[in-house]
Amino acid sequence: QVQLEESGGGSVQAGGSLRLSCEISGLTFRRYCVGWFRQAPGQEREGIALISTRGGPPSIRDSVRGRFTISQNSAKDMLYLQMTSLKPEDTAMYYCAATRDGGSMCRTEDFAFFGQGTQVTVSL
Repeated sequence: QVQLEESGGGSVQAGGSLRLSCEISGLTFRRYCVGWFRQAPGQEREGIALISTRGGPPSIRDSVRGRFTISQNSAKDMLYLQMTSLKPEDTAMYYCAATRDGGSMCRTEDFAFFGQGTQVTVSL
């Protein structure tokens, strides 16, 4: 059973930084993606930073590229999102997510497992 648990959210002023962490357990697949999604009030959930077991550079959404960095520990049981130069429009619930086995192309529809989320609020 795949379980994902986020931590590290909070309130910060614009220009500040936060680091989100996700503890991953039960992920025994061979080909999959893990990553971070976010959902702001009244908006759809969007993937913002994704990593595939296929290798290669992470997939980063344009709106956060250059400000957000996704990383994993060597055991691949922790996922991180370092967020810098935060803007009010980054305010959202942030979710750690993983695909089903075989979802190494990181298609949105393959993400089947989500944590409960951690709130990030950025104020002026």
